[in-house]
Amino acid sequence: MRNQNVKTILRNRGLAWGTFAIAGILGMSGCGPAAAGGMDDAPATKDFARVVNVEVSELHPQTFVDEIRVTAVALANRDVRVAAEESGVITRILVDKGRRVRAGEAIAKIDDTVLRAQVDQAQAQADLAAQTWERRKRLWEQDKVGSEIAYLEAKYAQQQTAANLAALRARLERTTIRAPFGGILDDRSIEVGTMVAPGQTVARVVDLNRVKIDGGVPERYAADIHVGTQALVSFDVLPGKDFPAKLDYVGAAVNTENRTFPVEMVLPNEEGLIKPEMVANVSITRNRLENALVVPQDALVRVEKGYVVFVAVDGSEGTLAEQRDVTLGPSRDNTVVIDAGVSAGDRLIVVGQKTVAAGDHVSIVGTRSQGTP
Repeated sequence: MRNQNVKTILRNRGLAWGTFAIAGILGMSGCGPAAAGGMDDAPATKDFARVVNVEVSELHPQTFVDEIRVTAVALANRDVRVAAEESGVITRILVDKGRRVRAGEAIAKIDDTVLRAQVDQAQAQADLAAQTWERRKRLWEQDKVGSEIAYLEAKYAQQQTAANLAALRARLERTTIRAPFGGILDDRSIEVGTMVAPGQTVARVVDLNRVKIDGGVPERYAADIHVGTQALVSFDVLPGKDFPAKLDYVGAAVNTENRTFPVEMVLPNEEGLIKPEMVANVSITRNRLENALVVPQDALVRVEKGYVVFVAVDGSEGTLAEQRDVTLGPSRDNTVVIDAGVSAGDRLIVVGQKTVAAGDHVSIVGTRSQGTP
């Protein structure tokens, strides 16, 4: 009985699955013509055209200055540490620190008591020798009285005492310490009562009417730099002040430690704004290009073979993006000269160039003036 029921259930399930399959086939065959007819009657899909919003900059020829930028340091035109030339005790200080001095002006005085006595003694000896020589000379040359030896001894004694007197007077003069040139007494290391010796530093005098700008240029620019090359000097601590200059010195040898060669220029400094050891920014003119086409570096797109740019070109189908291979020239301040690939009047895409492709439709939503970042 149980086996009979199982067979009946399986028979009924088979009939159900068969009925479902037949219904599916009939349904598909019934809707096939209608579906086919529906697709035939649908309108054809139109081609999709992508439009990219961009900003452009019209190219115009301009002057481009190719510069080499280096960091330099300001130095006093003349900076001397004045030393004592005689030994002795400082008796007077004649100039205060920080005061301007003239060339040859006395700075300090060394005790000269002993030297003055020696000068007086030498003066007396020189006077006696001079008188002796005059008499010996007259007697020998005119009257032929005396001997030639006595004549020569008197002559050379007079010369010797005169030379000794001159030397002592020079030493006496050196007891007054003087400024070697006009400038500022920037430092003084002595006071009244200080004992000094020859060669001991007593003061520092700096000339700041002019300052030297000392810097180093990378060796790869050696062929472009020479005496007389134009430069522009600025200082971060003096905003808004630029100082034009020319190179007064170009080194002949390269520093092996940093591979640079030294350059030097001199700036007027009557106002005293530039102080020694200030850091200077120097722009040295390497080349000056007239009628150059200058573009922002951001407008360039890197490709496998170099760089390309995109320009907006009007055509029968609207404004399209056109790709141009470009040859680059010198660069400066995030701008670069294009030597070949674009022409004056081209509308260079400067915003959106990373997203467009050659042939894309573009919509110009803004125009920048050339040189605007």
